[in-house]
Amino acid sequence: MSDQVLRSGTSIGANIREAYYATSKADFIAKMHIALKECFETEYWLELLHESEYIVSTQIISCCKDVKHML
Repeated sequence: MSDQVLRSGTSIGANIREAYYATSKADFIAKMHIALKECFETEYWLELLHESEYIVSTQIISCCKDVKHML
């Protein structure tokens, strides 16, 4: 599960970076939409890790703060 978090989590930034250099408005929207989907996927994996007691709530809160700081 942690590998999935790593993949989906890093994909968010990659898609946002690609969106900055989109070739059209439609391309920009598509890449940002993919980034949003990756956010939801990452959230899902974090919830599973929490429910299976691999991580605690404070670790999820820390991750969320890190993401907000980058935005």
